[in-house]
Amino acid sequence: MSGSIPALLALAALLQQGAEASRPNSAHLTPAESLARLDSAADLRVELVLSEPEVRQPISISFDERGRLWVVEYAQYPNPAGLKALSRDEYLRTVYDQVPPPPPHHFQGADRISIHADTDGDGRFDSHKTFVEGLSIVTSCARGSGGVWVLNPPYLLFYPDRDDDDVPDGDPEVRLAGFGLEDTHSVVNSLKFGPDGWLYAAQGSTVSAHVTVPGVKAEPVHSAGQLMWRYHPESRRYEVFAEGGGNAFCVEFDAQGRLFSGHNGQDARGFHYAQGGYFQKTFQKHGPLSNPYAFGWLPPMPHQKSPRFTHAFSIYEGDTFPAKYRGQLFAIETLFGRIVRAERLADGSTFRTRDLDHPLESRDDWFRPVDIQLGPDGALYIADFHEARIDHLAHHRGELARDTGRVYRLQAKDAPPLATFDLRRKSSDELAELLVTHPNRWFRQSALRLLGERRDGAALPRLIAALRDRRGQPALEALWAIHQIAGLDESLTLAALDHRDPHVRRWATRLAGDERRVSSAVAKKLAEIAATDPDAELRSQLASTARRLPPGDGLPIIRALLSRTADADDPRLPLLLWWGIEAHATAAREQALELFADRSVWSEPLVRRHVLERIMRRFARGGSRAELLACARLFDLSPDAEARKLLLAGFERAFEGREMPALPDELVQALGDAGGSLVLGVRRGDADAVAKALATIADADAPLAERLRLVRTFGEVDRPSSVATLSNLIGGGETQLAQAALSSLGRYGDERIPARVLAEFPRMPAVERSAAISLLASRAPFAHELLAAIDAGTVTADAVDSDAVLRMSRHADPRLKKAVLRHWRSAGGASSEELATQVAQQLAQFEEGTGDPYAGRPLFEASCAKCHRLFDEGGTIGPDLTGYRRDDVRGLVASVIDPSAEIREGFATQLAVTIDGRLVSGFLVERDERVVTLRGADGRDITLRRDEIDEMRAQKQSLMPEGLLRGYTPQQARDLFAYLRISQPLNRKRPSAIAPPTAPPDRKPSP
Repeated sequence: MSGSIPALLALAALLQQGAEASRPNSAHLTPAESLARLDSAADLRVELVLSEPEVRQPISISFDERGRLWVVEYAQYPNPAGLKALSRDEYLRTVYDQVPPPPPHHFQGADRISIHADTDGDGRFDSHKTFVEGLSIVTSCARGSGGVWVLNPPYLLFYPDRDDDDVPDGDPEVRLAGFGLEDTHSVVNSLKFGPDGWLYAAQGSTVSAHVTVPGVKAEPVHSAGQLMWRYHPESRRYEVFAEGGGNAFCVEFDAQGRLFSGHNGQDARGFHYAQGGYFQKTFQKHGPLSNPYAFGWLPPMPHQKSPRFTHAFSIYEGDTFPAKYRGQLFAIETLFGRIVRAERLADGSTFRTRDLDHPLESRDDWFRPVDIQLGPDGALYIADFHEARIDHLAHHRGELARDTGRVYRLQAKDAPPLATFDLRRKSSDELAELLVTHPNRWFRQSALRLLGERRDGAALPRLIAALRDRRGQPALEALWAIHQIAGLDESLTLAALDHRDPHVRRWATRLAGDERRVSSAVAKKLAEIAATDPDAELRSQLASTARRLPPGDGLPIIRALLSRTADADDPRLPLLLWWGIEAHATAAREQALELFADRSVWSEPLVRRHVLERIMRRFARGGSRAELLACARLFDLSPDAEARKLLLAGFERAFEGREMPALPDELVQALGDAGGSLVLGVRRGDADAVAKALATIADADAPLAERLRLVRTFGEVDRPSSVATLSNLIGGGETQLAQAALSSLGRYGDERIPARVLAEFPRMPAVERSAAISLLASRAPFAHELLAAIDAGTVTADAVDSDAVLRMSRHADPRLKKAVLRHWRSAGGASSEELATQVAQQLAQFEEGTGDPYAGRPLFEASCAKCHRLFDEGGTIGPDLTGYRRDDVRGLVASVIDPSAEIREGFATQLAVTIDGRLVSGFLVERDERVVTLRGADGRDITLRRDEIDEMRAQKQSLMPEGLLRGYTPQQARDLFAYLRISQPLNRKRPSAIAPPTAPPDRKPSP
């Protein structure tokens, strides 16, 4: 017998999943009943501190300087009050009829901000009041600056409350405007003061923004979705701190002032942000980074594969949990109703994370944690939105329990209640002492904010002494407080840059650059430590700061950092350094090029591996005569053939999918001296290069990689003379070449193409046929010939996939549409009523028998694995299924039967119509100011120039076809879903102790 007894029992349980498929979610439980179903770690305990009717739909929680709990209640969600939805796209982004006015002239909504106090120190919140109500789509608030800051998109509002009576002194001030409302799952959120005195917030994935600063800046600051921004309350400056990140509903600062957010994707717990960095986005959904020359992005903190998602977390830096929890990450898993604990492990200038356990789990299906925050008592507080389902579609259908909500406290098992306190009553000297001594980060952060607001110089002597004489956290806290109270002068900045603690040096670097200018002495010191400092995080900040400074100050810092050989393997520094160079490449082009006048820089590993290709691509992509001459200058400066090869690769990459402009003579000469490039010659339209390239393609002895590269190049530029050579590759025996040729032939409307394709079709292997069908469906004349072949019986209708059928039906050709419907009557798709019936029928069939995941595996491999991965097996065309909540059988069945009902972000189909009538469909892989790349259902990428696209629009249909279960017996469907629901990979061989379920007599072989 192989395997352990527990493993075999777990596997046997899996075989019963089919019988449980129609189990509904649990009924709504009372607060006490829900609490009884919460299980915490043995050394922790969980308590219910708030529930309905005191709170409902809590989305954000925070504590004030008196220890009172502020709760933002999101009861108006998902639809803003008073607005009419005009349209909604495939991502559920909504266009409304107007921009709502700010309070007090706003449309009255159901949101409110409530305050809850423990008046006698017994650990119970016994006082409840409302600060403001009647708002609409309020996501967070933060106390400070003599009032309350409220994120009520499209506005950042400030409610003055100078007398601290919890009643606004008057109407709110609009401090920022222009935040998008398209999707209330991702609007701006999570206001929090940073250690530098700025307000920070996250902007989610599916909203836009054109932010204006009333009274300060007339021109809007454009902010694409997915970023972290900050706002300075006094100077009223707004800026994007870092671009990218997931659909974050979280802003978290650790004790050292690092900025983090959670992530709404699997395989990561969250992002660690670098100032000015470009981070991973859902590019297909939100478009490219704002900087077309970023040429890369930083990922979330590396993590082992895990169920998605943890969009918010708190780093435990309190003072009451057992020591093993200190510094660890407590993240909410909303879909799974639990808290996951992970550790942060150093990874160069950033971190990776590793899951440890689940310190809190619920057996109540309605437990939906959405926020988690450290409290003054050292406990973690958890906001429970308390819903049966958490998904966009259900909420937009009105499936919401609007009057429920809970807040829980997770604390050390024997922790006593915290006595009541009021930090407002402490002197500045007492706050300074608290700042440098208290073990709970919450108290230190609160004391820092109050000191910054008071600007009381009486605290400075104690703080300056702490900065100069103390180590570690006290010195860092003192630096922040000095900065907020009086600013750092040159002498203090220089002293901090020499401090023993690397976090003090890092923050001194950051604060020095925040004003975008430094003294000559500070600039010199920054360049010195760039060359010598041993701390990778500090070097990361130096790269970010160098980008903000004038080129005369920033470029010497970058030059020093480029000499740090070990950083060539750092996960962040190479890109941060490139962005520092690129920031000066236009306004200070000559100064940027002077970096490369130093021959020693060419030998630096950072330059060879990460900079040369990018700097050439940057100037080539810019395309102006001055920038093309800069390309020639780089070739002239290059000291050896290997460097010129790297530059040539960057120049080639700059024109992927693009026609080349006329080049200056100096650059033509430089390219020739560098060895030239056949691909570049083809892109330029050089007749000799085209002829040589076609000869190479036809040469069976030429390297396959070179032939493939040239075939794909002819698919990206218009060279009609290539059609005959490309056509000869069809049916030539080399499948890769044939597939690439079929894809490239799509660019050309040559009437000879369909005849050649159809003549070879009967002899093609399956993968080649898929590419052939895609080509024939792309143009109306080609599609007519395909339909004629079907009528003649030389091609079967079953050979045409649903994507091709859909594309043919969308050509502006009534005769073609009629012919398509004759062969495929379901080309328009099933009605919603029909699909709902199919879902109900499938769920009913689950009650009739048990599924076998081992029998389901080959069905998955045949029907799903081409596009989807499950436990590291399968394709990458569609979403990875591993992290989905696959125990939600109703949702899983609906997704398979009606895949277009809700399309995972980044996987919606786009349809591009070219000027010459070609239709290309797929999801967006890449787009910039010149080209668009789509990936089709066959997994191949097609690049189109923007100037050849007549129209591009998102489609409501998924690339995944309807009717996936057609032809399956009821038992096969049960087997497939049993496999889709496994919680861990199956052994390739069925353990002998586990017999397969008895199959009903009507079972047929797997398709």
